[in-house]
Formats: sequence, structure tokens, C-alpha cells
Amino acid sequence: MKYVIIEDEKPNARMLEMYISELRPKWSLVSVFDRVTTFVEYFSKSEYPDLIFMDIQLKDGLCFEIFDKLDVECPIVFTTAFDQYAIRAFEVNSIDYLLKPVEEDKLLHAFEKFEKLHAQDDEVSEKVDYSRIMETIKNGTKVYRNRFMVSGPKSYFKIDVKEIAFFKSEGGACLAHMFDGKEHVLEQTLEKLEFQLDPEHFFRANRGVILNIDAIDNFEPYFGGKLTVNLKKDICEPITVSRLKANSFKSWVDAW
Repeated sequence: MKYVIIEDEKPNARMLEMYISELRPKWSLVSVFDRVTTFVEYFSKSEYPDLIFMDIQLKDGLCFEIFDKLDVECPIVFTTAFDQYAIRAFEVNSIDYLLKPVEEDKLLHAFEKFEKLHAQDDEVSEKVDYSRIMETIKNGTKVYRNRFMVSGPKSYFKIDVKEIAFFKSEGGACLAHMFDGKEHVLEQTLEKLEFQLDPEHFFRANRGVILNIDAIDNFEPYFGGKLTVNLKKDICEPITVSRLKANSFKSWVDAW
């Protein structure tokens, strides 16, 4: 794997490079850039790396200016000190984000996420709408997915997120189970969806299910510290919440 660091503070760049070399010694650093202009000049003539680590504020402006000049064709891990509304935009639109100062365990998580997505989906570098991130930062709004396009027998059609009772991973496919009982195959993975859905309404109950709050009827204790969630009539059989997520689930249901 080849990677690039875009960072205007040399100590931060050196620390990031050190962590990467320790965690992924076979990865190769192409270059370190501290300006929008130098990055644009270099990659207007060269091939993109496999992964970019990108700071937000550079010496000559915001990193997003890069996307006005180049069609960046590889995934990005943002490094940022921006506040929570910007972070949500990064969760929706990028591989990951890292808050400064970068912590080694968070960096390892970003690597694992990137490698898992890369293994599952050859189009991990799919086109990202960076203008959407910039608009989110500018307006201070949080952005979540609100609809999907799915393929039917003869045509494509739209389904709204609010109509989905839960998402589940089954036989290597990701399925959207609707409140009306229908199921649709989605192109996304649960890992991607977890960062695209509004956490006020959706919760990752276990490794195979993301649950809509409006689908829940009641829940009860299960063995081993787990929970059994009973869904509203005719939706589906009960869903199990893992022991590690049980307390978080209770807090999520009780939020106001």
C-alpha cells in the first residue's frame, strides 16, 4: 500500500508517519505535503496513492480547495480538530476521521476499517461528494442518509430510510427489511451504513443488525447479559442485542 500525508505541522506529520510505520511496516510513504498548491501540482501529473491522510487546515488554505482542482481517486482519512458537526460529515463521506492529537489505537481502527472495506468492495474509492462536506462545515448542519436507490426486476426505485425497520447482513448481502415486510438488497455494507444513518433513530444491535427505534415494541433480559428486542407486530422475530452493546442500547432507547 502506498500512502500520502497532507499535514502542515511537521511534528504531527512525523508522529503520524511513525505510527503508520509501526502498525503497517510494509506500507510505503510517497510524500508529505503541507500546502494545497504543492499537492495539486504533484498529483496533476502523478498517480494517486492507495490512501491519503489529510489535515483540514493547511498553510495556504483548507484542504477542500484540492477538490475544486482535482478529481481525487482514492479514499481519505481526515485528521481534524473540527467539532462534532464536521465529524459527522466525515463519517458519512470518508473512510474515517482522526481527532488531533492522533492516537495509535484510533489509527489502527482506521486501518482495519479501510482494509475491511477494501477487501469487501473493490470500489472503496468510489466518488465522494466533498462539496457536501464543505457545505456541512459551512452551515453547521449534520448530514445523514435519508433514502436509497434499489434495483427492481425491470427498473430502479427509491425507498426512504424512515420506511426501513432494520438492516441485516445475511449470506454476504445487506438487506433492508421494510415495515411492510418487504426486503430489498442494498449495495452498502452494515459497516458503511452505521456511519451514514442518524444515530438518534438507528442502533447497531449486533454484528448483523442495525435497528430502527420505531420498530421496537419492547425488550427484555436474555442470558449472558444480552437483551431480546421484540419488534412491532408482523415485522420480524425478536432481535438479540449483544452483551457489550446492552447498556448503550438502553441509553439509546431512553434518550430525549
